[in-house]
Amino acid sequence: MTNQFVFPQISTDNDKEKLVTSSKQGNGKSYGLNWPRFFGEGDPYDFIQWERRTAKITKSDGSIVFEQKDIEAPSFWSQTATDIVASKYFRGKINSPERETSVRQMIDRVSITIANWGKAEGRFISDQDYENFLQDLKFLLINQYASFNSPVWFNVGVYERPQCSACFILSVKDDMQSIMDWVQDEGWIFKNGSGSGVNLSSLRSSKEPLSKGGHSSGPVSFMKAADGMANSIRSGGTTRRAAKMVILNADHPDIKDFIYSKKIIEDMTKALAREGFKDSITADLFDPYTLLPYQNANNSVRVTNEFMHAVKENRDWNLKAVTSGDVIERMPAKDILRWCAEAAWHSADPGMQYDTVINDWHTCPNSGRISASNPCSEYMHLDNSACNLASLNLLKFLREDGTFDVNTFKNAVGTIILAQDILVDNSSYPTEKITENAKNYRELGLGYANLGALLMTLGLPYDSDQGRALAGSITSLMCGEAYRMSAIMASKSGPFGGYMKNEGPMLRVIEKHQKAADNLVENIRSDGLINEEDLISNSQSVWYEALELGKQYGYRNSQVTVLAPTGTISFMMDCKTTGIEPDLALVSYKKLVGGGTIKLVNNQVPSALRRLGYSEEQVKLFRIIS
Repeated sequence: MTNQFVFPQISTDNDKEKLVTSSKQGNGKSYGLNWPRFFGEGDPYDFIQWERRTAKITKSDGSIVFEQKDIEAPSFWSQTATDIVASKYFRGKINSPERETSVRQMIDRVSITIANWGKAEGRFISDQDYENFLQDLKFLLINQYASFNSPVWFNVGVYERPQCSACFILSVKDDMQSIMDWVQDEGWIFKNGSGSGVNLSSLRSSKEPLSKGGHSSGPVSFMKAADGMANSIRSGGTTRRAAKMVILNADHPDIKDFIYSKKIIEDMTKALAREGFKDSITADLFDPYTLLPYQNANNSVRVTNEFMHAVKENRDWNLKAVTSGDVIERMPAKDILRWCAEAAWHSADPGMQYDTVINDWHTCPNSGRISASNPCSEYMHLDNSACNLASLNLLKFLREDGTFDVNTFKNAVGTIILAQDILVDNSSYPTEKITENAKNYRELGLGYANLGALLMTLGLPYDSDQGRALAGSITSLMCGEAYRMSAIMASKSGPFGGYMKNEGPMLRVIEKHQKAADNLVENIRSDGLINEEDLISNSQSVWYEALELGKQYGYRNSQVTVLAPTGTISFMMDCKTTGIEPDLALVSYKKLVGGGTIKLVNNQVPSALRRLGYSEEQVKLFRIIS
């Protein structure tokens, strides 16, 4: 696994001029990729020991929520990974001949479909290049190096035009038809296993008049209807609950009602629970979380640098009418921030989104501002857009000597980025506008999981300069390599449709990344934070390569990476920590939506204890306790 991906090879100046011209026009599809084999040889399944298991999900009282017998799984997959994958991702009606019974069937369904799509699009020079890519993709998925987001596992190879993106950003206008369209569009997104976010600041406040008389209900009122839709739909036809984000700008006149909406309902929910009503997350019809509104969305307040300076300087803040821009109310900016803090302490909402910084790193500002995010806020881009996610399992790239395998990581990044880009044109989208934007801007969201376990294994505190230096280096390497791969794809298939309109701003953002990588490396070396020269140097050099290639060919994607929470798929990859979070407990129990509980034991602790100098007797003691 030492092959390195090389820049596109162009034989003559005339060929280069021709390729640059065609790629700038977005019609360079006659130039396929040469794909050397990066991961292993032959069929990766042939090097795996397979075994038969029973997948089962049970409740705390022992009652069975899900069970499927005689499942084929790799011997190194944990029982938890097998249980999760069989219950969530196997397709076909349970106990029917169509039901998937093997992990290899599921991996084949997805990987072969993606590779065949790529072949049909002319992504590969030869059949051998196609075969190499297919086997590399299968290797990464079956060996738990990487995983796509849940909608891919739900839908690819099942539907002719599957919904593959997990994240959508919608928009809404200040009229009833647009509001109803918003609720309907969210419903379709939830049905196919994905989540969406929207900024409701365009809706006039409850303090503003309607054109025919009376006053508007305000955005907080309309949130109720959308919440009911989300509550009723089982995401992707499974037991997953719908995921949604609602955002309101800090200068909206209804900002206080928005901030406290979930806190007030949470108080009602607790009161009902004290009276004996069931309090759970299983979508029971008479669960307080089902009966009451505002429980199915994450709420976030959008603030600007101007607002934060007003807080810092103890100045007043203007709440402005949506329709006219007139000041309706003035109040201390600190009051709004205090409301946010109090509500978050009580109900974990609202969150905060920093509009000025977000838009300063926007790759496509000439196509519109970033006004919203997906439910977990890792994906931020244009309204009416989509992003398909995937995650890499960081612990898989740790060598036995404790060093990070940079080449394998870079090759994995390139493989998954190509697979995700192939998904873009072969996916379905809920609206015509999203379809248009998804194909014109081609947003991807590659991220990673298991950072907490990686740091623990290395004996590095999560909250430490060394831990942050390692995380920053890996993140820089991943993002830079993803943009480098995106430029390579652009040299073959052309840049994304909105690139020429945003060429200057996008190159400016890539240069900002390059400078940030320079600063990171300078700080790491000056302070001696980590001793990983290969990782450090590559985390910097990939940005120079990505920028140079981008100047020549543009980029295939307007965005390539995110840091997602990585929930269900992290269990599929046997990650001990999800996303970028630390481990909250060495032994924990997770309640599953739809019923059942799984026990999670962080088995990286023994290796961490050994690295920190603990004796084998002390390591064995932990095993006994866990």
